[in-house]
Amino acid sequence: TINITQSQRRLSSSVSRKQTSTAIFGAATASHTRSNDTQEVPKALQCELDDHLQSLKEKLSVSPSRLRLITQSFVETLRKGLSEPGQAVPMIPTFVFGYPTGEEKGDFIALDLGGTNLRVCLVKLKGQGNFEITQAKYRLSEEQKHEDGQKLLDFCAECLMRFLVDHFPNGTPEGMALGFTFSYPILQDKIEQGVLVRWTKGFGNPNIEGRDVSEMFNKSLKRYNCPLSVTALINDTTGTLIASRYTNPQTEVGLILGTGTNSAYMDKMENITKLKIDGCNKDELMAINCEYGAFDSFEHKHLPRTKYDEVIDLTSNKPHEQSYEKMIAGLYLGEVFRLIICEMIDEGVLFLGQNTYKIEKQFVFETAFLSLMETDSSDEQLLSAGLFLHFFDITTSQEERKFFKSLAELIGIRAARLSACGIAALVLHKGIQEQGCNVAVDGSLYEKYPGYAEKMHQGLVDIIGEDGKKIKSSHAEDGSGVGCAIIAAMTKARKDAGKFVNF
Repeated sequence: TINITQSQRRLSSSVSRKQTSTAIFGAATASHTRSNDTQEVPKALQCELDDHLQSLKEKLSVSPSRLRLITQSFVETLRKGLSEPGQAVPMIPTFVFGYPTGEEKGDFIALDLGGTNLRVCLVKLKGQGNFEITQAKYRLSEEQKHEDGQKLLDFCAECLMRFLVDHFPNGTPEGMALGFTFSYPILQDKIEQGVLVRWTKGFGNPNIEGRDVSEMFNKSLKRYNCPLSVTALINDTTGTLIASRYTNPQTEVGLILGTGTNSAYMDKMENITKLKIDGCNKDELMAINCEYGAFDSFEHKHLPRTKYDEVIDLTSNKPHEQSYEKMIAGLYLGEVFRLIICEMIDEGVLFLGQNTYKIEKQFVFETAFLSLMETDSSDEQLLSAGLFLHFFDITTSQEERKFFKSLAELIGIRAARLSACGIAALVLHKGIQEQGCNVAVDGSLYEKYPGYAEKMHQGLVDIIGEDGKKIKSSHAEDGSGVGCAIIAAMTKARKDAGKFVNF
C-alpha cells in the first residue's frame, strides 16, 4: 500500500510557500491511498460536485455592474500614471512618435524576447501596407529565465549572429537597423535605450533590473562580433500597435494576451503631463506602454480576487505585483484550476484512493489543458480522461470530467471578461467609444483559447453598452516582430528628416 500525505500539495516544498498556503487554506489533513493499480476508483458524489460548482460560480463570476466599477477605477489609474511617476500602472512613454504611413520600405532585423521564445526576424517592408517576414524561434528554458542577466543577453546575441550568418552568407548589409522588442517594463528617455524596471512573466534574471538593457545587449553583440547595434528598443505591445496600424488604419490599441498581458496606445503629448518638455507640439502623438498588468497591485481593492488568486500572488517570484495579469494571463489560468482541484482533493471530494502527487507541483497544470477540456465535445469527455491519465496518472469518473469542463469554462470566462476592462478603460480615456476602433491582439490566449474573443467582446458590451459592439479586435500574429522593424524604419526616417526622437 502506498501512503501519500497530502500536506500543502498545492505549493512547492519551500517553507514560506507552505506557510502561505496554510494561512489561506488551512492545513490539509487528508491522506489518500490505493492498494493497487487495478483497484476501482470510487466516484465522487454528484451532489458534492454540484455544490462545489455552484460555490465556484459565485466566486469566479463577474457581473456587468462589477465590470463597470473596475473599468471606472482603471480609467482613473491610467490618467494618474500619465500625470505622476511611480504609479502601479506606470504609463511609460516610448519615444515612438506617430503612426506609420504604410509606405515605409526597406530590410530590417527585429529581435523579440517574449515570455516563451526568442525570435529573430528579417522583415522586408514593401510599402502600401505590405511586408515579408522570415524568422527563427529559439525556446527559452526555465533555467535561462533565472540565470545572470548578461548571460541571457549573450544567448540572444548568439542566436542573432547564427541567424545573420544563415541569411547573409556574404556579410550583413552595412547600416542595417536593428529593432529589439523587449516585452518587460522599461523606462526610456531615448528610443534606443531603456532601463529595466522589473521582470514579469516568470523571469527573474539577476544583475539587469535597474540597468540599461540596450547597453548590456550591445556589449553582448560586440562579444560575438556582430556588426549591428540597437536602433530602437520597444515593448511588444507597442510593436503590435504599430504593425497593425501599418495595415489597418482603424487600429487604436495594441494588446498582448498570452503568457502575460499588456497594452499600448497613442496619446497626445499634452496629456502626458509628467513629461516636462519644451518646444514640442502638444498635439504630437507618442505611443504609451501602459504596463497595465500591474493594475490594482498597490491597494487590492478593485479586482475580485479569490483565495486562489492570493496564493498565486504570494507564492510567485514577484509577490504584490502584476495583480491584473495574474487573473487573466495564460501563465496563471491553469494554476487557478490546479489550486481548486487540490483543495477538493484535500476535502476528500476528488480522486479518492489515488496517488495525486503529480498534480501537486506548482504550475504543472497548463492553461492549454483548460482549452482542451473546454473543446472536448464527446459525451464522456474522453480527451479530458486521457489528459489526466497521461500527465498525472489519475483515473477520472465521467462526473468528475463534466465538473472539470464546467470549471475550465468559469475560469476562462472570468479571464476574458476581466480583460475587457483594460480595453474599455483605454477606449473611454480616449473618448472613441462612439466612433469605434480596432484592437490588435497578439498572444496565444486570444488566438487559441476557445471563445475567448467572444467572451471578451460581451464584456465590452456589458461595460460600455451598445457602443461596445463598435470595438472590434483582430489577431496580429507577427505584431512584435514586424512592428519592431516598422518602428526602426520610422525612427531612421525621423532622424533623417531632422526631427527629434529623444528629449
